Amino acid sequence: MKPYLFKIGGFELRIYSLMYILAFLFGMFIALADDVAEKRGIDDRKIIEDFAFTTILAGLIGARLYYVIFKFSDYIGNPLSIFYIWEGGLAIHGGIIGAFIGSYLYAKKNKRSLWVLTDMAVGPLLFGQFLGRFGNLANGEVHGVPTFTPLSVIFSGTFSKWWAEYQTMSIAAKAQFKQLVPWGISFPLDTPAGSEFPNLPLHPAMLYEAFLNLIGFIILWFYFRKKEYNPGVLSMIYLIIYAVIRIFVSTFRAEDLLIFGIRLPYLISIAMIIIAIIGIKYFSSPNRKFVPVEIKKEEQNENSISMD
Repeated sequence: MKPYLFKIGGFELRIYSLMYILAFLFGMFIALADDVAEKRGIDDRKIIEDFAFTTILAGLIGARLYYVIFKFSDYIGNPLSIFYIWEGGLAIHGGIIGAFIGSYLYAKKNKRSLWVLTDMAVGPLLFGQFLGRFGNLANGEVHGVPTFTPLSVIFSGTFSKWWAEYQTMSIAAKAQFKQLVPWGISFPLDTPAGSEFPNLPLHPAMLYEAFLNLIGFIILWFYFRKKEYNPGVLSMIYLIIYAVIRIFVSTFRAEDLLIFGIRLPYLISIAMIIIAIIGIKYFSSPNRKFVPVEIKKEEQNENSISMD
């Protein structure tokens, strides 16, 4: 397992970077094929392209800032490494926040409906998250706990304490913990996963999330998107889908960010669910019915004619 696809001299094409490129290309394809967005007035390829570039850039900045803020001690010795995003270190929750800010600024500048734009973006985003986790696999990051960790320890959230105790056990005591699943992956020693758990099979948490992201994308895009929802509802459904996925996957992860001893993704995901439930109720209100810009203009023209 290597983090790069190939090397030519000093240049290397990292799989992590390749996944982001593929996520952008597939995301553009999905967005351009969105007939629901087209009916709501987003039918210009240039609008979609400009919006995609804006949100991706804002998302990358947000994802990196979020990660660096909570891991700042890792960058004090070499501040320039903050910009080495190809080595990993992008937090998806920060990416969502950054992308939303970018969406808001784009919508305001171009006088477009923010929620029509975000409804169009959440499908490509979730599919991009599916691809991105294969970049994490190549980098040996976003990894899970050892596969012999008891489920009671995993689901109680006491892995760190149990792992410290495990290190002090005798060989005979350690031998009592058997592999619980046959699909554990051992990572190279020069990866984050391999350096933390040398030569031990780990839960491939990044693949758990990749699979669930793909399922979530299929449900979101081929079921919920076909429903007659007001703009904004689909974006809220995305928040719920991903929050549930992340809560499950974070349970198996070994290196999630912590705040006051609590997994930060748990707190953020719960907040996302609460916001989404409130949002669905708000956007589902009958007086929130969306009228495309083009129709509004036609009505204004007709009113002007009738007044003449």
